[in-house]
Amino acid sequence: MQVELVPVDYLRPHEETISDKVDELEKVTKRWKAYVLPLVVDRDTCTILDGHHRHQVAIRLGLSCLPCVLVDYLGDESIELDVWPNCGRDSITKQEVLSHGESGTLMPPKTSRHRLPDYLPPIAIPLSRLLEPAEWGTKI
Repeated sequence: MQVELVPVDYLRPHEETISDKVDELEKVTKRWKAYVLPLVVDRDTCTILDGHHRHQVAIRLGLSCLPCVLVDYLGDESIELDVWPNCGRDSITKQEVLSHGESGTLMPPKTSRHRLPDYLPPIAIPLSRLLEPAEWGTKI
């Protein structure tokens, strides 16, 4: 999986976040002075599939770009989608996820659960680098 830098303004969440989790992740991110896990993002729509809390931390910190793995969400059948237990839904479709990302109407936190065929690569991108602008898809 290739990690690329994507401008924060391009990214579109489809779920709300849990503020306590964002608070904790912000503290850890400041302590490490780096991002150590990329977001997973649909290449065509810029919808965030995994990494909503990391995205919110980036906004709080005023970062310009984030490390992302860009995927062909609709075309890649190995990306599995399910719902989290007790989220109030029995099922969800990939198209619903993308529709929420494109419309800006966010689903409740922990609605969609994505499973990728590969583990996300470990990274250590300094916050100082993420404060700088990056072109779409700048390879890391």
